[in-house]
Amino acid sequence: MNFSRGAIVEPEESKKEESMVVEDIESLKKALEEEKAKGERYLNNWQRAEADFQNYKKRLEQEREEVNKFAKKMLILKLLPILDDFERAFSTLSPRLAGWSWVDGMRIIYRKLQAVLETEGVSEIKALGEKFDPAIHEAVIHTEGEEGKVIEEVQKGYRLHERIIRPALVVVGKGEKKEEV
Repeated sequence: MNFSRGAIVEPEESKKEESMVVEDIESLKKALEEEKAKGERYLNNWQRAEADFQNYKKRLEQEREEVNKFAKKMLILKLLPILDDFERAFSTLSPRLAGWSWVDGMRIIYRKLQAVLETEGVSEIKALGEKFDPAIHEAVIHTEGEEGKVIEEVQKGYRLHERIIRPALVVVGKGEKKEEV
């Protein structure tokens, strides 16, 4: 028998209490581990949701930029025929009209339109005298001339930044005609 401070504790009861305490500690440890695992799952899910949200924001910004670029491209494509019309008009202009103020005014308007398009990233594609490149030129006629070279430019081509928005329409040489002896 055990004696402690005047109380008599049976060894069997002491063992029961001890085993209950151990069981309580074990169940608390198990509950703690389960809660830790649950907390880690919640943290992982939160981190995944945060990453998904950041990716969503990036995608949304990219889509917004693409819409702006597309809208700009569409407007520019509508303005290019006006540039073409100015160029055709100036190429057929009689020399005696060259000094008139309205002609000078039209040239100023043309240059302003060109300047605005340039500030937006539009540039002409060089074609005349260049080697034919199907990525930037569109052959409309093949005729006698230096093989593979652009002989004439029918319509100017343009880039928006580095992207082709309208290929140059060109006449391409297919080789010199050989004279028979």
